[in-house]
Amino acid sequence: MLISGAEKLEKMRDGRRVLIGKERVGDVTVHPAFKNAAQTVADLYDQKADPDKRDLYAFEEDGEAFSVYWLRCKNREELARRTASAKALADATYGLIGRSPDHVAGLVTGLAMNPGVLEKTGKGFGDNLLRYYQKARHEDLFLSFAVTAPSGIRGQEVATGDAGLEQPALRVVAEDDDGVVVSGMKMLATGAVFADEIWIGNLSPIDESRKAESITAAMPLNLPGLSLWARQPYEMHAARPANYPLSHRFDEGDCMLVCENVKIPWERVFLHNDGAQSRQIYIDTPANCYANHQSNVRFWAKMGLMVGLASRACLANGIDQIPAVRDILGRLAALEATVGGLVAGQNEAWEAWPESPDGYATHNRRIMYATLNWCQEHHTEIVDIVRDLMGAAPLQMPASTDILDDPELSARFDEWWATPTMDARQRMKLYKLGWDLTGSEFAGRHQLYEKFYAGSSLIVRNSCHREAPWDHFHAIVDDLLDEIEF
Repeated sequence: MLISGAEKLEKMRDGRRVLIGKERVGDVTVHPAFKNAAQTVADLYDQKADPDKRDLYAFEEDGEAFSVYWLRCKNREELARRTASAKALADATYGLIGRSPDHVAGLVTGLAMNPGVLEKTGKGFGDNLLRYYQKARHEDLFLSFAVTAPSGIRGQEVATGDAGLEQPALRVVAEDDDGVVVSGMKMLATGAVFADEIWIGNLSPIDESRKAESITAAMPLNLPGLSLWARQPYEMHAARPANYPLSHRFDEGDCMLVCENVKIPWERVFLHNDGAQSRQIYIDTPANCYANHQSNVRFWAKMGLMVGLASRACLANGIDQIPAVRDILGRLAALEATVGGLVAGQNEAWEAWPESPDGYATHNRRIMYATLNWCQEHHTEIVDIVRDLMGAAPLQMPASTDILDDPELSARFDEWWATPTMDARQRMKLYKLGWDLTGSEFAGRHQLYEKFYAGSSLIVRNSCHREAPWDHFHAIVDDLLDEIEF
């Protein structure tokens, strides 16, 4: 079913434990570090629940309406519906909310299209997954995930008390007839402070010596022993929205997931004690493709913001008609169109899922991974171009928009900061926005996020290698070699 933003905000008040340094956060919907981003998430749910947008955001099955991102597609048209819904949600946040409700939902939906892969490691895990998929789509759960071991500390021995761990990567430390107990850390739980539940697993391969870390499960965020250790929130230092218009409402938050003897019942476990399969399940199902297609679409939406800002900055600076500048803007426009074309190509070259008895379909996997690689390799360059086109103008703006509260300062600012192409206040709005997209802490976080949200470029290119039709490429060369005679 589709739920409202008010219902979603109420679910965020469930007693989850969030830490900002030593501060224990009570209600994330009212705390100054999170309340505006929480409202942004709620607005997405209101947008989806709008009856006038039902065709865009919902599909019906068994007499019930569900969000389109839970749709297990069977043809190109249904895949295109997923794309259109993802684009509308991404446009609503200018592509700045990476882990929006449709991301991890795509992962779970993809697994539900081939749950048999989960049966390889334990009887009943596939059924567990299907039941969880039904629950998640019925309740329209907002899922976050933490699917990477903490970086830089693997192998380090730490004191762990009763947990008995030799190092802090999240793993099973006990099990009984009721379920498993996990302790340790996992990264990076982006958006988890606003989510309903968190999915734990592994998107990177692990070997059998670490099979206790292979645990793949879903947990409510208010379980005893579970806490979220937040990085520095940017929203809490953006009290005046006009000073940091993006940090103010689009900081989705990144946290380390910390579990101290957290009990997970067996019905919430989908894989256990199988290092190799803990990553392979996402490749042997449409899971990785569905989730990362959403990431591709989200980057496309962000490109629209960056290209539009670049052009507006040039107009404000009076340099838009310089041939060299028009050339740069034309290249940016071409790059935005390239992403759009790559997204569309994933649907036009859609794939029937191999050996699927239900006739399921997925976006073209090879083009999807190529798009991921493209986004990772071009984002920093694009931000640099936008920064160059703005020049030093962001640094010429007053420290705060509070100068407008002072009549004398406001009058001077309005007179001296205006240009023939734009009044002073519009310029300040523009360049405060530009700084928050290219120079602030929020912007710096996005630089890291775009590089690593799908794993390092090495991992993504390895996927590109895996999906490439090498036999076809080799045949082209071999056929040509056969035509050559000595």
